[in-house]
Amino acid sequence: MQEKKVAPSYAAAELQAREHRASHDFAKAADGARSAADIARDDGDSTGWWNMTFLQAENLLDAGDFAECTALARSLSEASLAAASPQYRARALILMANSLRGEGLLELATSTAASAVGLVDDDADMEIDVHARQALIATLGESGKLEEAWEECLSLSARISDEMDDQLAGKAYWVIGNVAFLCDKVDEGLRYHELAAETFSPTRNLDVWAKFNKASAAMRLAAEVADAATLRCIERAELATDVVGGNEEEILLLRLNRAHWNYLAGDAGEAIKLLDELTRSADQVPPQMAGEIFLLLARAQADTGNKQAAKEGLVEAANRFDQAGAPQRALQAREMLAPGPGSDQE
Repeated sequence: MQEKKVAPSYAAAELQAREHRASHDFAKAADGARSAADIARDDGDSTGWWNMTFLQAENLLDAGDFAECTALARSLSEASLAAASPQYRARALILMANSLRGEGLLELATSTAASAVGLVDDDADMEIDVHARQALIATLGESGKLEEAWEECLSLSARISDEMDDQLAGKAYWVIGNVAFLCDKVDEGLRYHELAAETFSPTRNLDVWAKFNKASAAMRLAAEVADAATLRCIERAELATDVVGGNEEEILLLRLNRAHWNYLAGDAGEAIKLLDELTRSADQVPPQMAGEIFLLLARAQADTGNKQAAKEGLVEAANRFDQAGAPQRALQAREMLAPGPGSDQE
């Protein structure tokens, strides 16, 4: 006689989803969260359904499934629970802005993040407000709207206090430092990233530590700061990611950082080797990241005297930046295509 299968409980499905998330198996975590959401919906538990659908969308974001995450986040922002609660609506909009940024839809991501800022202003909801401002600053920065991004950074900086949780303060310092680097305020970028490094702890959250060092290295390299501290950031990120794992985009960013370091250290040949591998995965990453890969490859090719390959790389970089909605970066790539004074016209 066959045993009757017992349907999993909401608590069991949620626990399983969170265990998969803790081990960075984001696809399985998303499936588990969806199961929990289905159970909550069938039980008429609208809060449980919302929370588990949000967890599902978070895992889809971390798995790089941006379009599906965007669709779920949009449905969460329009749900009756979000209509009644600014906290729920803000959280859904922040998630949606981050997934739209992953898709390379920067203009829509910016407007979505902007709509989340100011939805909550109570001190009890400071974490939500800071995350909303971080999302807005990130999309403005990647769009090349640096003056607006820096203004938002000053507003965010004013929100940081001694009472704020260290991890939250660290993330705020992190994003402000990113924009400072983009604005060529290199000393301020280094200062804010140093403040972030002081608040983050590898023993408290190794995943955040890995992501910060990876991102800080990328910003330092973009500012052409190729010192010992930058190399330490690269090595910390590589070691931490070996331990905690990472999604494909994070692994590719690590390799891009290493290629950029090689290029700035004068080893264009080694940089080209790594970048050639990265171009094969260009369609699997957000278009603005793909643009950076092709732009750096073009610079390395130019340094080795391969002008035709460099031109092709710049054209590809400009197209990817256009696709991402980053016209300023596209313009920079096209300006590099223009022959300088006294150069030979072909």
